[in-house]
Amino acid sequence: MSTQHIICEKIGCCGVITLDRPQALNALTLEMVTGLAAALDSYAADREIASVVIRSNNPRAFCAGGDIKQLYELGRAGKQADQMAFFRAEYRLCRQISLFPKPYVALVDGIAMGGGAGISLHGTHRVAGEALAFAMPEVGIGFFPDVGGTYFLPRLPGRFGTYVALTGSPIGLADALGLGLMTAHVPAARFDALVARFSKGENVDAAIAAESAAAPASPLLQQRHFVDGCFGAPSVAAILEEIDEASYAGSAFGMATFETIQSRSPTSLAIALRQLQLGPTLDLDAALRLEYRIADRVTRGHDYAEGVRAVLIDKDRKPNWDPADIEKIKPAEIEAYFVPLAEGELEFSTLAGTA
Repeated sequence: MSTQHIICEKIGCCGVITLDRPQALNALTLEMVTGLAAALDSYAADREIASVVIRSNNPRAFCAGGDIKQLYELGRAGKQADQMAFFRAEYRLCRQISLFPKPYVALVDGIAMGGGAGISLHGTHRVAGEALAFAMPEVGIGFFPDVGGTYFLPRLPGRFGTYVALTGSPIGLADALGLGLMTAHVPAARFDALVARFSKGENVDAAIAAESAAAPASPLLQQRHFVDGCFGAPSVAAILEEIDEASYAGSAFGMATFETIQSRSPTSLAIALRQLQLGPTLDLDAALRLEYRIADRVTRGHDYAEGVRAVLIDKDRKPNWDPADIEKIKPAEIEAYFVPLAEGELEFSTLAGTA
């Protein structure tokens, strides 16, 4: 089952998938996504497999997300259909993971961003190493928090989902556990021992508990009063006003948060907030369908091309957003990203556990 950049093994009672694209921090390609889907189909059908693990061969990163540079080049070449084929496969994989009929354990250490969240958060168990750096940084490149972010971010405690979506700031081990993004902490040096336990058929929960270590308290959760008080406002402009007021009251965290949000694409911020407002009423299928519509439109727009250029191509980190002022964005313009596509909506198989 192994394919380029993915190693798929059967180790005793455990199906083990190792992401193997270290030079790109395991950024996902279409081939990798389809390879993962095929491996999961095989493991689901194999009665000898009791659990599945997905891990990285690179201590720096679990998965840095989708290969945005590659997708950007497809867009520049006018190959929008090829670009959307990736998102279609990726979103279907997220659903497949959520419906997988056996324990699905993501061993997450180092960078886990965007698509890395998609192949971990939808599983039953998310085991974090001490070097975890989780983020949904899409608003910083003119994109939006996808891979089911519309579904899982609003379900974080309080207004932290909105904070994560609008700042794109990295979340460390303690905060990821505190928010429920990760379900357990096992030191990365013990990942192999954990896989060995799974391979012998040990109960997944018991095996994780046996290898778990205590994690420090979450510093981000200590900011809950600030986050809940500011990020419940109805618009991005209103959220920034609330944060600004808190900053004048002496909140260093508020000042840093304000500056971070101000650097993001205003259009992406407005889209992300609207996602978080709609998300609590949607199941995962509906959330992914909605995100596919947004992706089809955002990838044709100015801020996506400009954000990728500034952050990943030229790396000057000086994007020229259009519009540059959140006050100039009209609600009707944002709603247009969410309406059904004229053709080519995202569809899923009716069979549970498949894409």
